[in-house]
Amino acid sequence: MRTDSSPGTLPAREHLPAGDAGTPVLDVVIPVYNEEKDLQPCVLRLHEHLKRTFPYAFRITIADNASTDTTPQVAARLATEIPEVTNFRLEQKGRGRALRTVWSASNAPILAYMDVDLSTDLNALLPLVAPLISGHSDLAIGSRLARSSRVVRGPKREFISRAYNLILRGSLQARFSDAQCGFKAIRRDVAQVLLPLVEDTGWFFDTEMLVLAERAGLRIHEVPVDWVDDPDSTVHIVKTATDDLKGVWRVGKALATGSLPLDRLGRPFGDDPRDRELTNVPTGLARQLVGFCVIGGLSTLFYLVLYSVFREFSGSQVANALALLVSAIANTAANRRLTFGVRGRGGAVRHQAQGLVVFGIGLVLTSGSLAALNAASDNPAHSTELAVLIAANLAATVLRFLLFRAWVFPDRGEAPTGSTVVAAHSPSSPTYSTTAPPAPHAPLPQRPVPHQQAYGQPYGQSYEQPHQTTQVRAGDAADGSWRDATVQLQPVRPHDTYPGDPR
Repeated sequence: MRTDSSPGTLPAREHLPAGDAGTPVLDVVIPVYNEEKDLQPCVLRLHEHLKRTFPYAFRITIADNASTDTTPQVAARLATEIPEVTNFRLEQKGRGRALRTVWSASNAPILAYMDVDLSTDLNALLPLVAPLISGHSDLAIGSRLARSSRVVRGPKREFISRAYNLILRGSLQARFSDAQCGFKAIRRDVAQVLLPLVEDTGWFFDTEMLVLAERAGLRIHEVPVDWVDDPDSTVHIVKTATDDLKGVWRVGKALATGSLPLDRLGRPFGDDPRDRELTNVPTGLARQLVGFCVIGGLSTLFYLVLYSVFREFSGSQVANALALLVSAIANTAANRRLTFGVRGRGGAVRHQAQGLVVFGIGLVLTSGSLAALNAASDNPAHSTELAVLIAANLAATVLRFLLFRAWVFPDRGEAPTGSTVVAAHSPSSPTYSTTAPPAPHAPLPQRPVPHQQAYGQPYGQSYEQPHQTTQVRAGDAADGSWRDATVQLQPVRPHDTYPGDPR
């Protein structure tokens, strides 16, 4: 699992402003492998739909990943005949590899992809990308499992899809409804930081990207779709399912050990300037309080069991100290990971040391309560001791939460929005390079009139003509190094302001 993301959070989401510029707003990638039959009808239909319904400039990129039939020739012909179509050739298989390679090189602010069979109704394309353009969401997915979706497919695929969804919910606590629908979009600034963390290069690429995005707190928009199963699909169900289960285990292990720096993908609270200027305002109190109470209840039961065990061979004060020490260490570790979301080993020793100070305060409260009980009664019953300890622990729990929140695990605040993010690779192929940082988002162009060229600016550094095919060794973009390009992520702010706005 890759962990080489640079520090810093993403800037606040902004509505991408409309204007006149050559860069396409939307880059729709169609990953293909031996699709000589379906490629041309798909591209022509998609191009006609975008020309008719999409209000901004767009690009369609054919990502041919190591096809061995005439797919490369069909793709090259389409790129020559249609200005908005570009061909991208990779020499290794893998849908995830193709998407990461093309998305990493694209200069469009909104990146999307769809399967070549066009099983998804294209009327969902504009609702898919609109929340990303507006700044409302970071990623968007089509869902075949939403209540209002209309799906035509056999019972076998329906069962596999729903079973896979249940596995994701049970093992990775995923809340999105459909990971494998081939109809997704992502903002480019998010992709630059998120893609280096995604390891899979095949069909699990979608799931891994969504799980990491969701765990990082990014917003995922779901669009109900109309979907018709392709009976001629070449997907190998058994192999794909096996690879997916391996991916679930790998990602679950990485999340459990805290080896992924997902906190570096966080967004500020909203894009309203009034929200950004708020300081010293605690966040997540309700969620933290619920988590702390659950862990506190379990810790109290654990403490009482330990006290009863230690009481068999020691006095009440010694049993109380030992039980409280063991349960306090476990309580600090659980709250660190689950309540306050601190991942990794950094600061763990310091947190435990501070937790022991909090433990000392709790020890004073509980020991004082036992001393007062023994002073009041020469031989108190065991049940009376437990009742006094429960009352003392409740008081200690309230104090422990306040100290944890304010001292041990304080709110780390927000990093500056102009953070530096490393999201690149170390290409060895001379035909593919992104060593120069891409330009900041230009104003979104309106779709040009028919006699104008839609491709405008070059695509990456290799596209000088709209029909050119670029040879790429996919391993260059997927080898995991991603270290030779530094991108300054700047929020794109609207050009027009309302003078009467009090903000």
